[in-house]
Amino acid sequence: MSKTLIRGARVLGGEPADVLIENGRIAATGTGTGLDGTGARVIDGDGQILLPGLVDLHTHLREPGREDSETVLTGTRAAAMGGFTAVHAMANTFPVADTAGVVEQVWRLGRESGYCDVQPVGAVTVGLEGKQLAELGAMHDSAAGVRVFSDDGKCVDDAVIMRRALEYVKAFDGVVAQHAQEPRLTEGAQMNEGVVSAELGLGGWPAVAEESIIARDVLLAAHVGSRVHICHLSTAGSVEIVRWAKSKGWDVTAEVTPHHLLLTDELVRSYDPVYKVNPPLRTEADVRALREALADGTIDCVATDHAPHPHEDKDCEWGAAAMGMVGLETALSVVQHTMVDTGLLDWSGVADRMSSRPAAIGRLAGQGRPVSPGEPANLTLLDPAYRGQVDPAGFASRSRNTPYQGRELPGRVTHTFLRGTPTVVDGKLQ
Repeated sequence: MSKTLIRGARVLGGEPADVLIENGRIAATGTGTGLDGTGARVIDGDGQILLPGLVDLHTHLREPGREDSETVLTGTRAAAMGGFTAVHAMANTFPVADTAGVVEQVWRLGRESGYCDVQPVGAVTVGLEGKQLAELGAMHDSAAGVRVFSDDGKCVDDAVIMRRALEYVKAFDGVVAQHAQEPRLTEGAQMNEGVVSAELGLGGWPAVAEESIIARDVLLAAHVGSRVHICHLSTAGSVEIVRWAKSKGWDVTAEVTPHHLLLTDELVRSYDPVYKVNPPLRTEADVRALREALADGTIDCVATDHAPHPHEDKDCEWGAAAMGMVGLETALSVVQHTMVDTGLLDWSGVADRMSSRPAAIGRLAGQGRPVSPGEPANLTLLDPAYRGQVDPAGFASRSRNTPYQGRELPGRVTHTFLRGTPTVVDGKLQ
């Protein structure tokens, strides 16, 4: 059905309004009975929040090469269930997405899935090895039109290589998204370096390993006049460096994950590998700093770092376990819990941090747009009054490594629309 009328939803948390979707776009908005719903599918939005479709700057879809963890199809289904209409697929696949051919493969798989837009992220260096720049220009000129480049999973630790990458992408308004982790400072690291790591006897991952790379890279970006984006920022010190860089007017952006807004290193006392993640869970003080920085705009956006792993890679001893958590299907609930229900952000702020800003950073036309007539109908409808326990058995993702199993979280995505086509209706995939 090409025509849908959403009645009485609170657009960006404001007063109830009606939104008419027709031929993939928002045809009209209004209140009362002014909108003609003849022939339309009518959705009761009473009590629900209508947001622009969410955009994730940091998703691991694992295809090609690790389809046992996730595929583009299962990952985009999970994205739709979480209210996302666009995701950026990270390059650490097998083979690595360091050529035009691989990024085009991922892009075409996304188009075939039909659940959300998939924008491939190109590798910065060949094979993520940090030694030679990948085909940045060819990936940008490909059908995939790559604008974001990252060796995520590894840090571009060579300052000369990082400088050259920043210079190269400047030519086409690209951005280098840095996984900030000084490798020598994190050799053998298993968790955040601090009181808990000392008590547990696990190798410590110091905050300075992240902060030193961020400090270097914001200076490099300023030097060459290019854009740098900081992936999964996790410490209070990192916040201060980004805040300082922005005060200088430098083109620096940053993201925080939902799990770093909620969870702390105290959970590692359980030795449950579901809490093993890169960067590691930090302290309560770091969590507070991250929330405040997201609220005041120092941190630009929330990105899931959705990192699916098969059961055998997580159901093992801590030291042997893979790092990472799934996050697409719980992200909006965690943000409601940590930011909205605490009064740090309103729903308009959520729309900005989870849709508008990430779309702008990734230069995604048609995503992150206002809920206004003439705009593409990429929309998410959320029931904020819902409360329920997280049950990974019901996930659309192929993997189940969530740190929230059994935890009660608020909010439930009831509907997701991709250019007017419903991908989720009444909480069920279409």
